[in-house]
Amino acid sequence: MIIIGIDPGIARVGYGVIEKREREILPLSYGCIETSARDRTTSHRLHEIYLRVSSLLREYSPDEIAIEELFFTKNVTSAIRVAEVRGVILLAAEEQGITIVEYTPNQIKLAVSGSGRAKKEQVQDMVRRILKLDEIPKPDDAADGLAIALCHIHTLR
Repeated sequence: MIIIGIDPGIARVGYGVIEKREREILPLSYGCIETSARDRTTSHRLHEIYLRVSSLLREYSPDEIAIEELFFTKNVTSAIRVAEVRGVILLAAEEQGITIVEYTPNQIKLAVSGSGRAKKEQVQDMVRRILKLDEIPKPDDAADGLAIALCHIHTLR
């Protein structure tokens, strides 16, 4: 089973691709899709994210996609941008007939570290340990994408 975890954002979309084989979880790829406000309009940035996510989905043919649910505290403008990014990601997955599952930040932390109140560094270190990586994936958004994918794998058990 191949899962892609996605941490949506307008400047950076973090992703992690993992494969579950019987009792083994293998990292296949991780990274970020980056866009710059200096060079592009919002619509252009969303289109770029859509194209790159679509390409990622074609390359790995995941069984399912796990994505972080939208949450925000004070910055409504930022939340709207993230919602727009989520929309193009959900569209790309739907077009390719891939099942989409959503998780809250607390669900992700709990599934990966054992505590819904874990700090970001604790979750990142658990990602490194679970996937037997030499170091914590960088940038943070890529580690978050892997954490979201791991959350889904753990939830399936």
